[in-house]
Amino acid sequence: MDKAKKRKLALTWTCIAALYLVILILELTMRPTSILFTVLKKGAIYSLVAVSMNLLNGFTGLFSLGQAGFMLIGAYTYAILTMPSEVKTSQSVYKYYQCFITFDTGVFIGLLAAGLMAALFAFLIGLPVLRLKSDYLAIATLGFAEIVRAVFQWDVLGPVTNGANLLRSYIDLTRVTIPFTDIPFPPTLFVFIAAGVCILLIVLLINSSYGRAFKAIRDDETAAEAMGINLFRHKELSFVISSFFAGISGALLAMFQYTVQAQQFKSMMTYEILLIVVIGGIGSISGSCIASFLYITLSEWWLRGLDMGTFLGINAPGLFRSGFRKLVFSIIIMIIVLFFSRGIMGDKELSFTRIKAFFQRKGKNRKEVKA
Repeated sequence: MDKAKKRKLALTWTCIAALYLVILILELTMRPTSILFTVLKKGAIYSLVAVSMNLLNGFTGLFSLGQAGFMLIGAYTYAILTMPSEVKTSQSVYKYYQCFITFDTGVFIGLLAAGLMAALFAFLIGLPVLRLKSDYLAIATLGFAEIVRAVFQWDVLGPVTNGANLLRSYIDLTRVTIPFTDIPFPPTLFVFIAAGVCILLIVLLINSSYGRAFKAIRDDETAAEAMGINLFRHKELSFVISSFFAGISGALLAMFQYTVQAQQFKSMMTYEILLIVVIGGIGSISGSCIASFLYITLSEWWLRGLDMGTFLGINAPGLFRSGFRKLVFSIIIMIIVLFFSRGIMGDKELSFTRIKAFFQRKGKNRKEVKA
């Protein structure tokens, strides 16, 4: 590795460390109920699931719409495993069923189990559906997500999933502690660390020989097969890994929401994630992260006042009413798509070189206008 690459790598890690330090300072100085923390936590969770979907859709070329189903599996697995044994046996949660799983685990084992359970389902589902292509694969995976949502509410599985009832009283973000201590872990920092580690693993995978094989399959399956790449094995691998991280993101979402119910994981959630991937750029990790925070910030913070009759200090209940936020949000999305046909980042990644070139180009344009 030459000096320039080492310098860029050191600068990247310095910026990441600074980001985490800022988040820690914010959590120590601001009220925990601030909307900023809601946006940061949900944005980080959606970043992870968007990147996991991009691994499949953007880097392998498989059009899958089953992310909500794998998130549901991860959320339920985490909630069931981390719920204290005394809560399960007291019937305070399982009121109509006798819980089949009586033991409980810690946070980190619960997160890992959530990813592994989602990966197991992906492996089994992938055996038949990955032989399909394009729209047929999308329909099959979307159908799988809807079937999972219905099955998890089935009374027969009530001793495990609690049927159509809520799961609660498991370890949420407010009850996570630093390992081997009783010190509470700052919730937002925990989500950022968990999502950041997972996204880093995906980046390392994409830059490995397996990642290059995924891209070859995306670009031309015939040429990839001629090069000796086993198409089905690599598609299955990409599908399983993507689902693994989707399961972890589902567990993090369960920790964020404090309750889990199958009705929360409708197909609309998958469409939201797909929208984030398209806005950020299909085939761009940094694009998915940027689009996730932009999407959550607009929908959960900046435009929320439109539904309550006020926006930017303007009080107009006759104009701004319930549902108006979705109208404005849709217009913003249309503008982004029109001006960025390939997404904000396209298939490129955010780098210091690109940022520097962007500001240099802007400065040059200003000088030309003044001249």
